[in-house]
Amino acid sequence: MSLSFFKNKSVLITGGTGSFGRAFARTLLEKSKASRIIIFSRDEWKQWEMQNAFSEHDRERLRFFLGDVRDKERLHRALNDVQVVVHAAALKQVPAAEYNPTEFVQTNIHGAMNVIDASIDRGVEHLIALSTDKSVNPVNLYGATKLCSDKLFLAANAYTGKARKPKMSVVRYGNVLGSRGSLLPFWQQLIQKGAKELPVTDPEMTRFWIPLQDAVDFVTKCFSEMQGEELFVPKMPSVKITEMAKAIAPDLPIKIIGIREGEKLHELLISPDESHYTLEMKDHFLLLPPIYAKTFEERSKRRGGTKVDASFSYTSNNNPHLLNAAELKKII
Repeated sequence: MSLSFFKNKSVLITGGTGSFGRAFARTLLEKSKASRIIIFSRDEWKQWEMQNAFSEHDRERLRFFLGDVRDKERLHRALNDVQVVVHAAALKQVPAAEYNPTEFVQTNIHGAMNVIDASIDRGVEHLIALSTDKSVNPVNLYGATKLCSDKLFLAANAYTGKARKPKMSVVRYGNVLGSRGSLLPFWQQLIQKGAKELPVTDPEMTRFWIPLQDAVDFVTKCFSEMQGEELFVPKMPSVKITEMAKAIAPDLPIKIIGIREGEKLHELLISPDESHYTLEMKDHFLLLPPIYAKTFEERSKRRGGTKVDASFSYTSNNNPHLLNAAELKKII
């Protein structure tokens, strides 16, 4: 994959010490000629760990900037002479959101507004915000805050003025396989501690899953293709949670513990209500949001692809690419 888009550009990653931020930074260091990669995050210990995970040569292009997306002034300073922003910072744990809603609103919604305003003020050229399947028809607070965030970024393209900077788009995908705090490492920790069974919330539950590097590669591709105002959804596999359990511990029995607060049985990446402004491309879907509905036909012709059926939905349980335990084991 060519990463020529990033040549001689300064790139800032909010939430840069997270699983995605680390992998994205490493990809840029190894495969692009980006001039600077700035890690913007609020945890000094994680920044120290990340610095020491890279070679001295790689650190010549890395910068570490302590700050919180809740702090607009700090963002304004960090975005000096930055052309590209990846907004990956978010509070993400679904049960925690149900008990700490104001904290999630402050980071995921107010933080998004700060990133938008600071990026416009600083003349950033391209900005992609990362989203989640939980933002589609949300039933939990985390998903609701990400839905608000998505709409903020897409609508913000309308008030960037004549300069049209930055172009802002959203990438929405499902669970990242093996990311920090996700199910796979949790189960692996239980197995290492000698667990006699694996907890599963519901035997019918399904989820979308994407390997971390695939998520990184898709976002880099979207930077090259984005025009602003659109939402990208990669075509990705899904898995039944019981099949995942079989893949990593086929000999351990499963214990059904019930769905947690704010969880869905199945996740949506595209809802039927979004089908009328969704285009299917070769390896992804492109959503041209209803705020620009009057120009959908004209814009869709420019982008190519095929408009999906009115009844179309992209859910983890009706996904044609549903992995079984053997297929998942190869990926893990």
